[in-house]
Amino acid sequence: MQANQAAASTAVVLDDATVAFRLADARVYTAVEKAQLAVEQGEFVAIVGPTGCGKSTLLNIVAGLLRPASGAVRIFDRPLSGLNRDAGYLFQADALFPWKTALDNVAIGLEVQGVPRAEALGRAEGWLTSVGLGAFASRYPHMLSGGQRKRVGLAQVLIRDPKILLMDEPFGPLDAQTRQIMGNLLLQLWTADRKAVLFVTHDLEEAIALADRVVIMSAGPNARIIGNWRVPLPRPRDIFEVRLEKEFHALHSQIWSVLKDEVMKGYAQSSQVAEAG
Repeated sequence: MQANQAAASTAVVLDDATVAFRLADARVYTAVEKAQLAVEQGEFVAIVGPTGCGKSTLLNIVAGLLRPASGAVRIFDRPLSGLNRDAGYLFQADALFPWKTALDNVAIGLEVQGVPRAEALGRAEGWLTSVGLGAFASRYPHMLSGGQRKRVGLAQVLIRDPKILLMDEPFGPLDAQTRQIMGNLLLQLWTADRKAVLFVTHDLEEAIALADRVVIMSAGPNARIIGNWRVPLPRPRDIFEVRLEKEFHALHSQIWSVLKDEVMKGYAQSSQVAEAG
């Protein structure tokens, strides 16, 4: 009984997952090679690595948008075949319908599942209030700031109550202050429900401030997971303040000593491709 409970608590398992693409000239490009990763239910894991190393590819494997060429993907100890219905996905780009109000953009996630419109709108109002936008329900996306649109997007995903939250640089386009505000909002919402989170970011400071664990990927091609660090900082956290802690800076220095070499490799490779082109 205890073994079954332990297995059920593991939300995501990548077991030697390899992703390869066939190029136009018939060559095979291996983006990610033999990825090994386990994410427990309620765990917040950040993924950091150089540009083009396959961070988003890992999320797409977990979402069921890509099938690995080899290896296995398990969701709550079940093999994943097709789309991952347990996951909600928040992309870097806004996924809001410009012709719908903030309220309708949040409610649509329930409406497509067959929830009556009146109920969907009521629940959407609650989620907009949760993300601090209760007074903005009737506004259209073009009337909202970048940070406000991200809040609507977050409510749009969370209203479906996914067990796994996939986030692909969701705060990347925002200014530094708004990113920190959104980070604290995310932690507040996550603390209340403790979903499994896979959070992709280029910002190592953001990764440490948010996550329970930081995973580092090598430069591609054939990118691998090469580092896995527990974040010892206590919760709850305020990411404005946690960056001042000695433990934060010590961990940042330790991870960066590995990450910087991969960033430079990725930069060198992209420069070589540009020169060859």
